[in-house]
Amino acid sequence: MAVMDAQSATAPPTGTVTRLKTMLRSLLGGTSEASVTRRLAGTIFIIRVVSAAMAYLSQILLARWMGGSDYGVYVYVWTWVLLLGSMMDFGISASAQKIIPEYRTKGEHALLRGFLSGSRWMTFAVSSVVSLALAGVVKALSPWIDANELVPLYIGCITLPAFVVANTQDGIARSHDWMRLGLMPQFIVRQSLIIGLTAGAFALGLHLGATAAMLASAAAVWIAMIGQMVVLNRRLAGHIEPGPKAYDFHGWLAISLPILMVEGFYLLLSYTDVLVLQQFRSSQEVGVYFAVVKTLALVSFIHYAMSATTAHRFAEYHALGDKARLSAYVAHAIKWTFWPSLAATVVLLALGKPLLWLFGPQFVTGYDIMFIAAIGLVVRSAIGPVERLLNMLGHQHICALAYALAFAMNVVLCVVLVPRFGGHGAAAATSVSLAFETVLLFWIVRRRLGLHVLAFGKS
Repeated sequence: MAVMDAQSATAPPTGTVTRLKTMLRSLLGGTSEASVTRRLAGTIFIIRVVSAAMAYLSQILLARWMGGSDYGVYVYVWTWVLLLGSMMDFGISASAQKIIPEYRTKGEHALLRGFLSGSRWMTFAVSSVVSLALAGVVKALSPWIDANELVPLYIGCITLPAFVVANTQDGIARSHDWMRLGLMPQFIVRQSLIIGLTAGAFALGLHLGATAAMLASAAAVWIAMIGQMVVLNRRLAGHIEPGPKAYDFHGWLAISLPILMVEGFYLLLSYTDVLVLQQFRSSQEVGVYFAVVKTLALVSFIHYAMSATTAHRFAEYHALGDKARLSAYVAHAIKWTFWPSLAATVVLLALGKPLLWLFGPQFVTGYDIMFIAAIGLVVRSAIGPVERLLNMLGHQHICALAYALAFAMNVVLCVVLVPRFGGHGAAAATSVSLAFETVLLFWIVRRRLGLHVLAFGKS
């Protein structure tokens, strides 16, 4: 790890307090790549945790203010916005972390300037067309859609273009290490606006139904996106020299679409257990299982934080041909994914019962499911963000195949195990599928890149 972190030649400090101070300085300070990565990943992790707490609070408030029926319609429509909005940028938000470092490293400034503006215009135009088509589908199916859902669904269609552009800007910002600019508008500002606008409507005595809540959410998405765009453009203007622009839409999509497949199969893998459980078991059991999944989400945030921080550096070191630096950085990313994930898992399992009790006394029955579900998350963290490594180094097709196989296994196992074992079966199916995915990715990286991507052991 000498490539990553140059250590000072000073004598080791004595005393427990001094050692702790030195550890904190090492973790939070320093200008080496490893120190910067830890700080950026820590920033992302904190943003995601705060966002999760705010989202949880907003759902409680909306459920109380709106009532069960309207809240159910709102959740249904907002879930479609989240799912479709995450897919409709065609993978550009993720591929930005590969394309931007490569253009920067190769000195292709015209293409870089073209991508920074053209990628956003492209995703906005395409998502607008798709949104219009979706509105047409809603119109065509309106005789079979609940009347209370129609207007919220139309508002959801209006929301999608801004949601997609915000995702694209997130990828651009992260490629420049501007993590707060990339994530806070989506995860903090947007949530704050939703809470504030709905709270204002409620305080004014307005009827807070599904339509009003979706209007507030749509306004929050557009305001946060436009504010992010203004700040991002200002920063880019001071970071990149003005000049001619070149556009390689075909090349961008050639890189992005396979990455979209990876992200898509990952989303499907994430939702399969809940969706299958909903088909075979009671809503009560689904609720308990969902509470377990949400409680363990903290572990996934660590993986997400390290993936978001490291992806563009993988692409940069690969473009430079610096394999030693890349190998050292990969090892560092894996270490700082696995050990914090393991520690977080131990803490969550130790506090599992009181945490589940917060959802309600009946949710404590899911405590033993936590142990089964945690196995897959810990196993997955043992190889760190290697799916981003494969995507950034041009192996996104085989990465997508690995995720597709894991998804198919999860579907089969859930269908077999859930009817008999319920939530325990869903957790077991997902953990086995994640372990299978981990083994596949480890083998692929070993064979194609010659790297050892395990948190322990030697190459």
